[in-house]
Amino acid sequence: MKQKKKNKHALTQEDVNRYTRNFWKIIIGAILLGFLFIFSVGIGVFGKLPTFRDLENPKSNLASEIISDDGVVLGTYYVQNRSNVRYDQLSPHLVQALIATEDKRFYKHSGIDYKRTFTIIFYNLIGKRQGASTITQQLALNLFSEGRARNTGKRIIQKFQEWITAVRLERNYTKEEIITMYFNTVDFGAYNTFGIKSAARTYFNTTPDKLNVPQAALLVGMLKGPGIYSPVRYPQNAIRRRNVVIDNMRKQGFLTREEADKYKKEPLITDLRISEYGEGLAPYFRAVMKRDIQRAFNELSITKADGTPYDLDRDGLKIYTTIHSKMQQYAEDAQREWMKTIQASFDKQWKNRDPFRGDKAKLLETGMKRSDRYRMLKQAGKSDAEIKKDFETPVPMTIFTWEGDRDTTMTPMDSIRYNKLILRNAFMSMEPHTGYVRAWVGGINFEHYKYDQVKMGTRQVGSTAKPFTYAVAIDNGYSPCFQVPNVPLTIGSGPYAWSPRGESVGSPITLRRALAHSQNYATAYMINEVGATAVAKLTKSMGITSDVQEYPSIALGSYEASLYDMVGAYSAFVNHGVWIEPIYILRVEDKNGTPIYEKAPKVSKVLNSETAYIMVDMLKSVVDGGSGNRLRWRYNLKPPMGGKTGTTNDNADAWFIGITPELVSGVWTGAEDRGISFFSMAEGQGAQAALPVFGLYMQKVYADTSLSYSQGDFPLPEGGLTRELDCSQYQQFYGEEEEKLDERLGF
Repeated sequence: MKQKKKNKHALTQEDVNRYTRNFWKIIIGAILLGFLFIFSVGIGVFGKLPTFRDLENPKSNLASEIISDDGVVLGTYYVQNRSNVRYDQLSPHLVQALIATEDKRFYKHSGIDYKRTFTIIFYNLIGKRQGASTITQQLALNLFSEGRARNTGKRIIQKFQEWITAVRLERNYTKEEIITMYFNTVDFGAYNTFGIKSAARTYFNTTPDKLNVPQAALLVGMLKGPGIYSPVRYPQNAIRRRNVVIDNMRKQGFLTREEADKYKKEPLITDLRISEYGEGLAPYFRAVMKRDIQRAFNELSITKADGTPYDLDRDGLKIYTTIHSKMQQYAEDAQREWMKTIQASFDKQWKNRDPFRGDKAKLLETGMKRSDRYRMLKQAGKSDAEIKKDFETPVPMTIFTWEGDRDTTMTPMDSIRYNKLILRNAFMSMEPHTGYVRAWVGGINFEHYKYDQVKMGTRQVGSTAKPFTYAVAIDNGYSPCFQVPNVPLTIGSGPYAWSPRGESVGSPITLRRALAHSQNYATAYMINEVGATAVAKLTKSMGITSDVQEYPSIALGSYEASLYDMVGAYSAFVNHGVWIEPIYILRVEDKNGTPIYEKAPKVSKVLNSETAYIMVDMLKSVVDGGSGNRLRWRYNLKPPMGGKTGTTNDNADAWFIGITPELVSGVWTGAEDRGISFFSMAEGQGAQAALPVFGLYMQKVYADTSLSYSQGDFPLPEGGLTRELDCSQYQQFYGEEEEKLDERLGF
């Protein structure tokens, strides 16, 4: 019985063979199933994998860079603040730190480090969690997925997708290209910082090629956890992680022990530069230019190779501009310096006074209805009474001051009152012979007041329009020494009669002196002589795009125009009568450096060259002895220059446009609403409220010898002059001209 029982449990050779066959069937089946699974992943059964074209052209949200004419990045347009670099723009320390920490066998594998993978599986089985992704696998995750999956099943599938994509990447790119792509795609967490170029600028205010060992180690260390290893929020964590990376570099032979010990002892020093759209140079300019580029791309049907439109926030374009970073900085500094002073004077004027009495109370109601708060409350279905109550309820807010932003509590209506009493200012400077705009300051603070007042906004131009009337006169044979009556007059009759306001500095008066002292009566007399139609025609031909109606009052600037148009118009005087459209975009390149758009300015001859030079000579009189004379005695500007002040009714708008042989610059100052202004001409006139910004700017420009702007005189036109400009010499011929004048006046 025992023998039979034993045989019953004994394995026969047939059993062994059967078990062996089944074992290998399972193994082979598992292998085949694995291959089938991998094949299914490869053909996209569990989700689309990148195609060959995708691998050649990986998509990522690249910031478009705005580059000044002197090579400085003024700012970026972005969804993710990311800009690409080339391999030769990476510090060797960055590459060494990355390989030592993330993938020691990077140069030995072809996308998947099998040895490390099986080692990591063992470590994870015994409870020591570690990552096994190679740099190439991490790149595959960065480029071709929506992020690391949290579901375990999905993560397993995603891991196989990474393996397949990594192998394909290794077949298509060199190791150096993979390293570069990796650094261009990594996320550094806070401050919308993507890619090593953005990170180097954000945390150390430098470029990737200039990163030293501690800086490179810190940034590579952050990749493990940008939040917990942030040098700003958790500096001690960042130092510890940095030192781990430095130790890894030592173990891989990139550093000696002495070097590693020295670097580990260094303190954490950052130079934080958080990139916000409104920060940095020329934010108003960048906002206007973005709209202009988008409009140009649409009008010219400029698209990518696949026919889709370019996206300035995602496609990594390079936008080359005419702005000069130093001159832009000088313009912004000049504005800040003067506006801080004049705002204090303006505040003193309105102290203990209510500027919103009577009819001006409507300004507050208009301001309320234009606000985002009002629109949101209306959309929420609030009644007028509820909205009014909301605007009278105090809330915490941050307000603009020239001493910096201030946190306070006030009602939304008081906030409207406060902001309507903040003076605004705009400035633009361009080269008249090229049309290049060198500086553009569209307002006083982009964060609080986003409306651009250089090109988007228009204001009444006042006396800055007078040179157009005198230019028509000079072009019709008048001499700047010709004398005209400078007394009150009425032009027209009945309901169309116009009697300009003004003060006379003597009559008769030469055209030169009338322009120098901005005389209204003499200017009105001249437009009556040459005709409003001719003046309006010239004004429009010189680039004024707003509505200039053919009324005599245009001689005194009754119409509105942009600072951009006015500066461009004055440039024609300096450029021997040739008007060049102000240009600020040179070209746009795609992310590969291929030009996709170039801007060519419009050019037209609008004035006789001699007429243009005579006008320049007359504008010089404004500075040498007229309303712009304080440029000489207050700002000590000695080089040849001219200009024209402008002040509108009730001192609502103050203007100054200044000319030099190589620069034309314009300034406007005023409140948001024309109903809010200075009480007195002494404070609100163009010579006081606008001219100082030009004076401070030109001081800085001339002091910077690297800019190489000449301090010589304006060149004569080709062929010289046929008219006498020296009025002391002209007087001997005055008898004949006086007779002509008497005939015109009917004496």
